[in-house]
Amino acid sequence: MFFASDNSGPAHPSVMEALTRANEGYRFGYGADAEMDRVRDMIRDLFEAPEAAVYLVATGTAANSIALGTLAQPWETIFCTKLSHINEDECNAPEFYSGAKLTMVPDENAKMTPATLTATIEGEQTRGVHGPQRGPVSITQVTEKGTVYTVEELKALTDVAKSFGLTTHLDGARFANAIVTLGCTPAEMTWKAGIDCVCFGGTKNGLMGVEAVIFFDPKHAWEFELRRKRGAHLFSKHRYLSAQMEAYLTNNLWHELATQANASGQRLADGLRATNAVTFPYQPEANLMFFEATRALHQKVRAAGAEYYLMSPLEGDADEIVMGRLVCDWSVGADGVDAFLAALTE
Repeated sequence: MFFASDNSGPAHPSVMEALTRANEGYRFGYGADAEMDRVRDMIRDLFEAPEAAVYLVATGTAANSIALGTLAQPWETIFCTKLSHINEDECNAPEFYSGAKLTMVPDENAKMTPATLTATIEGEQTRGVHGPQRGPVSITQVTEKGTVYTVEELKALTDVAKSFGLTTHLDGARFANAIVTLGCTPAEMTWKAGIDCVCFGGTKNGLMGVEAVIFFDPKHAWEFELRRKRGAHLFSKHRYLSAQMEAYLTNNLWHELATQANASGQRLADGLRATNAVTFPYQPEANLMFFEATRALHQKVRAAGAEYYLMSPLEGDADEIVMGRLVCDWSVGADGVDAFLAALTE
């Protein structure tokens, strides 16, 4: 009953087998391996983007931060919500790699809207040389609260960005989960919706540790390569990143694992609703959810062996309402969900 994070689950056996194969013999380093050549073609095919520049790094923080460093100048500001992953969870790494600042866009249901984005952009670049200049827009998909932007919502936001001459970055740590929720294609959720750069996550969805950074305009390629090297995220034994991503893309494993995780999330959300003992501050739309219940209920479930994050201490007033976060990874399955629900209702 482990629901703390989709980072905490195991790598898929196919990924481990691919790593074993990649460990045989010799390969050229620094991304010149044959596996990376195949990965680049597979990602271009998947995203229907034959000219896209495709790169791999080992962490989501590196992917987002180096990508935003490529898109933003040091005198610019990056527009994101307070609840965005780059603001909440990356220890100022986007600012470190880009030199830019972050400007918060007010959110509704953990998502920015065209109106809030427009107003926030208009509020910047108003002081000439004395203030920050407008830079890229960064969108987290799935949001950090478990909600999902529709394709239409993404298109509306990128239209706003483009009206100001700005690029848009999509933080896709849970990219696959969003695709499963929306039932669309990767192209429809990215460049066809106006996204300029996407970080295509794998670590939360069955990989040991690799993320792809994709620029749909290859003009950004050389700068990203330089920034990746200067930022110490160019692996010499790159084949171990490539092998993971190749396994992820083969036979649409990425989609299969996200489908499993989302199905577990839906089963869990439905079971929680049926208890009438919890409420959702944000409606669950993928594999991540927040729920509110009495501390006594949390204590009972945790005592039964469930692991998940609480936003308040476990000890205290038993009747106080406390928020918890649950995340289903690909490996949880129906048995794990049902065991959690049984502990909740017994």
